[in-house]
Amino acid sequence: MTLDIRDWRKIDAPWLSAALARRGIDAKVKDFTTRPVGTGQIGDCVRFTLTYDSAPADAPTTLVGKFPADGEASRATGVALWNYYREVKFYNELQATARIATPTCYFADVNEESHDFVLIMGDLSPAEQGDQLAGVTLDQAKLVAAESAKLNAAYWNDDSLNERPWVMETENAPQSVPPEMFPVVWDQFVERYGDRVSDAARHIGKHLSTSMEAYGELRHGGPRALIHADFRPDNMMFASDKGGAPITVVDWQCFAYGPPAADLGYFVAGALTAEERRTHGDGIISLYKAELARQGVADYADDMLQKHYVIGAYQLFLTAYFAAVMVTQTERGDNMFFRMLNGGVDLITDHRAEDWLA
Repeated sequence: MTLDIRDWRKIDAPWLSAALARRGIDAKVKDFTTRPVGTGQIGDCVRFTLTYDSAPADAPTTLVGKFPADGEASRATGVALWNYYREVKFYNELQATARIATPTCYFADVNEESHDFVLIMGDLSPAEQGDQLAGVTLDQAKLVAAESAKLNAAYWNDDSLNERPWVMETENAPQSVPPEMFPVVWDQFVERYGDRVSDAARHIGKHLSTSMEAYGELRHGGPRALIHADFRPDNMMFASDKGGAPITVVDWQCFAYGPPAADLGYFVAGALTAEERRTHGDGIISLYKAELARQGVADYADDMLQKHYVIGAYQLFLTAYFAAVMVTQTERGDNMFFRMLNGGVDLITDHRAEDWLA
């Protein structure tokens, strides 16, 4: 059977059997059930629970599929920003050499014109999805720091990424969002949320949204590496009391060739409280740098690493306000975006970097 791109509601048993065959699993799916999983804002995930007519002992009993979002605004954003296209390209071309822990991919394909896509992955349960609102433990933060270093080291100053225009921030990457759109979206964000936006956030948002050229120049100083660019708990699976891998990183829709430690700053600012970050941040950065060295990278100067770390907080702030306006609005989404936005503000101001773009 030739696998095609289809809505998850139209997937049938022969289609799933063919997807398994792509990974060398000779199994005949008899029947299956589905249920939504995860809290994605741009894509929708569905768990397929399988029963077989025949299958080898190692055939999975569950799979997870990712598909375009049902929400019209979220789907339009995923298409406009090339998120769906980019994620399929990651699994098909970069996953094998990325070093970072990622899900098994059974099938990934995207329509080059419509950006409709299907991504079928191994089910990571009993590991559990991280929660941006709940934050993470210190042990989990240390795991994340090490995984970030592995990803960065895999493509450290690797200019061959410039040959892939679907990697953001490469020389040939298209400009998916015109600079003049950022202040418009910022004004919409402030209008929508009013007094919920602090004075410090208003100051940073005004300067950031109207200084995208300066922000871009800031991001391109020093070494570069492949970064996840949406490196937060909701895009990670952690081992639970019932088991699962220690950490697996998912949601590869936004990766870029950018400032390496930006992922770490993005994560720490959004996933730890300000007090936790002030107490443990230096130790997490040291762990990250030590893992980089183990992975073969020893030329990341401390001052440049710190600069990139703070740039990650700016990126977190930018992602939060832009996504809050552009995706389908939900109560959880609003709370999550403000956790991200305010975490970015705290890290930026702690490093006296609020006027870097002024």
